Amino acid sequence: MVCVLMVASGAAWESTALGLLTGTRGVVVLKRCVDVNDLLATAALGQADVAVLALESHGFDAAAVEHLRRHGVRPVAVTPEPEAEQARARAARIGVPALVAETAIDHLRDVVLDQADLPALPEADDPDPPVAAEGGRVIAVWGPAGAPGRTTVALGLAAELAARGAPTLVVDADPHAPSVAQHLGVLDEVSGLLAAARLSASGELDGRFASVQRAVGDHLTIVTGLPRPDRWVEVRSGTIEHLLEVGRAAGNVVVDTGFSLELERVELGSLPGRNSMTLAALDVADEVVVVGSADPVGLSRLARGLLELRDVIGAAPVRVVVNRMRPSLGWSERDVAGMVDGFTQLRGLHFVPEDRLAADRALMAGRSLTEGAESGLRRALAELADQVLPGLALTSGPGVRRRRAGRAR
Repeated sequence: MVCVLMVASGAAWESTALGLLTGTRGVVVLKRCVDVNDLLATAALGQADVAVLALESHGFDAAAVEHLRRHGVRPVAVTPEPEAEQARARAARIGVPALVAETAIDHLRDVVLDQADLPALPEADDPDPPVAAEGGRVIAVWGPAGAPGRTTVALGLAAELAARGAPTLVVDADPHAPSVAQHLGVLDEVSGLLAAARLSASGELDGRFASVQRAVGDHLTIVTGLPRPDRWVEVRSGTIEHLLEVGRAAGNVVVDTGFSLELERVELGSLPGRNSMTLAALDVADEVVVVGSADPVGLSRLARGLLELRDVIGAAPVRVVVNRMRPSLGWSERDVAGMVDGFTQLRGLHFVPEDRLAADRALMAGRSLTEGAESGLRRALAELADQVLPGLALTSGPGVRRRRAGRAR
């Protein structure tokens, strides 16, 4: 007995497909699902063998295919143009092996039976670790709770790399408090991250990558974050990895992440956990920069955060930035280094001074620190950039030409 699930949403081929399947001995249409989420929830019950749905169904992406695969359900996609290069490319990207043309829907019965006769699905192999492309590196900026200055450091680092002539992209992947756009005064109703999620799901991100970016300097672009934190559910599994992979091919990528490393997963509909964006960025990154505040509370959180981070990225060395260092604390850099040392293997330890005046001026003007006057804060971030990507010479002064409202070219 072959149990089939269908998602057609009233498509013209639905009645024909339903008649073919229900009239075939040994085939039972178990349920006509309302949408893809309904399909995934039903598949999780473990009673179905094949799922029939339109290739362009909303939410039908690599994460949905993986969910079906995990529960032993083989997808069969119906498409208006199975021979079109775009349809084949998208099907291959999300892992759908079987396509049926609407104009050849009479063959659906044979395709469904062929899929049901295939051997049991093997366990999914662990993906190979990401390999850095020649285009650039992915640098994830992470820090514990308490606003230690992740976004300030991420933007400052990215602006300094761009000022040295290195094409640099900033991705706002904070699922809790995205703020890159606000820091740079970018007023855009369209979220670059959500646009990238939609293009990734449809297999079009590689070709339309420029459309999800905003140019804020000659060599600096950004992908704006979520317009509201509750929309994290729209960033499906694999989106961040795909976005960073495409970005890395074009240049360096600096990712502003969230604070939480708690692993969550919403099984209904195979939605990723809220913190999956942060965890994915850390997994893909070539280098992790950890930001902590220099005060007693901040250093305590930093120490605990480094231990938590070790469980996520293993023993890989990280670069630690102690932010808002100031004489009033009564600690020297050696004192702070002694507190941080021992919690993890360090690639480097950097100190950024408290410079409220420079930070406030940049924030109120909607500019990066590189575009402002010379300051201790900017000098410290420039030294960080020199260590992250050594050998880059400064090619532009403080006045970086801005195209705040324009799309990346």
